[in-house]
Amino acid sequence: MRKVLGRTLSKAWDDSLFGMSSQAAFWSALSTAPMLLALLGLVGPVARLFGPDTIEQIKGEIDKFLNSTFNAEVAEGLVGDTVNTILSQSQGGTISVGLLISLWAGSSAMAAFVESIAIAYGQHEIRHPAKERFFSLFLYLVALLFGILLLPLMAVGPDLLIQILPASTRDVAGTIISISYYPALGIFLILLLTTLYKVAPKYRHQWKRGLPGAVLAAVLFIILSAGLRIYLSYVYAHGLTYGALATPITFLLFYYFSSMAIIFGAQFNNALLEYYPPRKVTTREWSLKRPYFKRTVIDSHGDTLDDEEDQEGDEYAEQPAGSGDDSPVAETARDKTPGPQDKSAAKVI
Repeated sequence: MRKVLGRTLSKAWDDSLFGMSSQAAFWSALSTAPMLLALLGLVGPVARLFGPDTIEQIKGEIDKFLNSTFNAEVAEGLVGDTVNTILSQSQGGTISVGLLISLWAGSSAMAAFVESIAIAYGQHEIRHPAKERFFSLFLYLVALLFGILLLPLMAVGPDLLIQILPASTRDVAGTIISISYYPALGIFLILLLTTLYKVAPKYRHQWKRGLPGAVLAAVLFIILSAGLRIYLSYVYAHGLTYGALATPITFLLFYYFSSMAIIFGAQFNNALLEYYPPRKVTTREWSLKRPYFKRTVIDSHGDTLDDEEDQEGDEYAEQPAGSGDDSPVAETARDKTPGPQDKSAAKVI
């Protein structure tokens, strides 16, 4: 595991982890306001289907999350007033404009994450830029739809579940639900992040191979968020504020640490794939099918095969997406080149 962590740190540094995190943080921060306009503007009409008090419950859940992540001053100045205004009014024109701007800024933020994860897996510029942009837009629309449906359920779901249960078990069930609510939400977010690690690269690995990085990203996010909250409490307690810049600086730092955790998790997954490739794939097959270079393969009969033809019939989801010629498995593959007596060997030109 020490080698895996060392490889993760080394490649994260080579891939400019801090620069990629800054890019993703900038687009995420820029997309927040229009995303709130679109998401919360659409949530308002949907939430009313669950009851007249649903909007107030959503406000309470958002305030609770902001106050647990930031201090009270930053939470209120960050999006508190905006959230209350949008949820109360939900005007059609505001929703339309917010949705259009959100599609541009939000898809740019998603594209930054897709590109960063692809670079972590050694697949930079494998997918065509136009296809990557439309793919990022699709992922953002899916995330927006999930948010519209899940926000009301997150707000009223526990209460509805308690009401369905028999009266004799409601007290015990209420205690269990209140304790397990946020851990269950965290597990759900980890599963979503694992899915993002699965679909972001063009050449995909097994879904379960993205789970370790998602767990690591969640742990890093909790640690960094706690550190940010401690720092903010210290700054405000000693009067060392940044004035009017305090809120946007805090906002950017939050997104910066979140982006860093997500990208570092992808780097960790890639290191695990290098040191522990799937057993169904030999190192020789992996060295021939690594997707970083466009190559021509000549088989033992003298026929020419392109990359796609060479990969036909294979389940590429079983193939690890390594990180380049400097990976430890790639070095092993170079040492095991076939001899002249190997009739089934293929050579690469």
